[in-house]
Amino acid sequence: MGSTNKIALITGGSRGLGRNMALQLAGKGNDVIITYRSKKAEADAVVAEMEKKGVRAATLALDAGDTKSFDSFFQELKGILQEKWGRTQFDFLVNNAGIDAASLFPQTTEEAFDSLFQIHFKGVYFLTQKALLFLADKGRIINISSGLARFATPGYAAYASMKGAIEVLTRYLAKELGGRGITANVVAPGIIETDFTKAAFEHNPNLDAFLSSQTALGRIGQPDDIGGVVAFLCSEEARWVTAQRIEASGGMFL
Repeated sequence: MGSTNKIALITGGSRGLGRNMALQLAGKGNDVIITYRSKKAEADAVVAEMEKKGVRAATLALDAGDTKSFDSFFQELKGILQEKWGRTQFDFLVNNAGIDAASLFPQTTEEAFDSLFQIHFKGVYFLTQKALLFLADKGRIINISSGLARFATPGYAAYASMKGAIEVLTRYLAKELGGRGITANVVAPGIIETDFTKAAFEHNPNLDAFLSSQTALGRIGQPDDIGGVVAFLCSEEARWVTAQRIEASGGMFL
């Protein structure tokens, strides 16, 4: 029997922000499929947590930067949708998978630039393109950007440029897919305490105090501050919101 719940696909959903998005969406009664790159046990643990909330969940391996693997990924996704949900489509695409590679502009290597480009821009572009066959009408696309696309912090020229590209792409998606009732929005977190940013905090013991002092709400962000924003954009209440950049940074560098 098919489920009447909406189904979300979240890339990079096994840890950090993606995990929080998955749990918050599940908490609001959505079924969720998460992708992981290599840590299957972590992804399975998130699936088990979601299932405790009474929803159906699944996990799939995906290298978000390897565009050549996307066709076989969607074949696998098609199988899971059919087998577990009796459906051929899902409802919400959350492009969350990411890597961090900070380096000052003069020191940025072409290799680091290329891997950021593959995962944060090219991968998102073509994964979304291929997802269109499987994304239901009136669906949602949520792309994850960063506060760094608005304010400049030395060391993130390449990373933030990819995020700037994603913000432009999102407006085009909203325009071109609006005829199908699909919305496209960007969520741009500020600095969040996750394993993604752990190294930055460890290398700079004063970073927490400095960033808290530069944030209107006076603290560093937590994953819980972001997942609910994504869940809102997937809700019926957000049906009229499209082509928007929603920064969830606590008011950083205002």
